[in-house]
Amino acid sequence: MAGRSMRALGIDYGDRRVGLAVSDGTGTLARPLRVVSPRGSLRERAAAVAAEVAETAAEPDGLALVVVGVPRALDGTPHGQTARALAFAEALGGVTSVPLALQDERLTSVEAEARLAVRERDWRKRKARLDAAAAAVILQDYLDRAARERGGGSGAGSAGGDQ
Repeated sequence: MAGRSMRALGIDYGDRRVGLAVSDGTGTLARPLRVVSPRGSLRERAAAVAAEVAETAAEPDGLALVVVGVPRALDGTPHGQTARALAFAEALGGVTSVPLALQDERLTSVEAEARLAVRERDWRKRKARLDAAAAAVILQDYLDRAARERGGGSGAGSAGGDQ
């Protein structure tokens, strides 16, 4: 991620809901943004999320990268949702000019749920924010890995909590 902003948008793709998270301008810390519920075909859902990407990119801090979570079984093998997430990422890449990266999302929903449960006892309220919190965990994992690969240390740690 280079240029004026190092901000990134994280995506937790699901068939019903898509969680979005955004990093700070330095690309160090992720936070949950919102949950959207795009409808229609895969192409229509990708276009709806691309509109969210464009809106975020148009903000003063800009947007350098979109990180899409890719679910896998605990042993790392693909499963049914893996193919759907990859197809979504491909469709999204076709309708946005912002570069895309993929990130393993194993156990991110579990981590996000645990972090939300610390502050919110009502499971209904937690469920409403879970996808955005999971997107923040996905994005933070990506940012931390990128920082390690650049030799910049271990990053800020996971920030999958609520807004």
